[in-house]
Parts: sequence; structure tokens; C-alpha cells
Amino acid sequence: MSTDRRTLLADAAIAVLAESGIRGLTHRAVDRAANLPPGTTSAYYRTRQALLTALVRRLVALDQTELQEIGEQTPMPQHAEELVAGIAGFVERRLTGDGRRRSLARYACALESVRHPELREILVARENAGRQVVRDFLAAQGLPDPEDRTVTLLTCVDGLVFDRLVSGGGNVSEQEIRGLVMTALR
Repeated sequence: MSTDRRTLLADAAIAVLAESGIRGLTHRAVDRAANLPPGTTSAYYRTRQALLTALVRRLVALDQTELQEIGEQTPMPQHAEELVAGIAGFVERRLTGDGRRRSLARYACALESVRHPELREILVARENAGRQVVRDFLAAQGLPDPEDRTVTLLTCVDGLVFDRLVSGGGNVSEQEIRGLVMTALR
């Protein structure tokens, strides 16, 4: 029961952070978002830092699960257009619904990690099947440094997601993604 309550609170904290920003992330706001009695969040996470750390751990766990599933369900792209389509689907997930909320929370946490290195350690990019699909595709093309190219490509994709969130919306076009993929293939 305790683990389920902690997960519920961390999920509510992600929603609060996405909707209200870092200043809006309070124990009371999380209690309200989780539809729990006042004081519940502070009973589980005594300090704001403990709450933020739990939020970041949950966020990373959700993202890693999603990326692992995407990678496991995605066959190895046979050509660049299949990779473009796969990345476009991923980007759409990051810009809509729960993916959008998690993206907003992730960027807020990334900024907060500048002042809190323990959060940076949790947020550091991790290996997952989604990342492996991109790396394997680039390696299969006979390119030198597929790891570096993977990091650069995925960082650029992340930048497009950030740009769309900050600029107030809009999608990332397949043409933009195609440009990034073609650059990685040069």
C-alpha cells in the first residue's frame, strides 16, 4: 500500500509540475492533485527536496519503460524513412497527452538539476531499447562513431520537442526529423 501511495503521489507531483511549474510544486498542491487529505504528501515526503527527488525518479522510470517498450516493439529500420517515421511517432508522444506532461516536467527538473546535482545523477541519459534501435541503424549504415551520432541525433530531436513546448505548441514535421536523420547519416 505504501509503495502504491508513493507512486500515486509522485505521479500527481509530475502533473502539478507540468501544470504549475516548479514554484507550484508544493505538498498541498500534490495532495489536491492526488485527491488525498491535506498532509498526506508531507507524511511520505517530508521535504520539498524529497518530493522533487521522488518525482524525478518516477519520471525517469516512466520514460525508461516507454523507451524500452518502443525499442522492443520497433523492428530494425531498413532505411532512413523508417527511422524518420519511428522518431516522428516518438516525438508526437512527447508533445501530446501524458507524454507532454512528462516532457514539461522533465525540462523543469533538468533546470532544477543545475542547482541540485543529485537530481542530475537521476536524470542522466540511460541505455534503453529505443536508443539501441537508433544506434544499431546508424552502425548498420557503416558510419563511424554511431554512438556519438546517436547522442547528437537524439539530442537534436529533444531540442525540437523543447522548442515546440516552449513556443506554445505545434508539431515537429517529418521534414524536420528527416533533416536531422540525413545529417546523422552524412
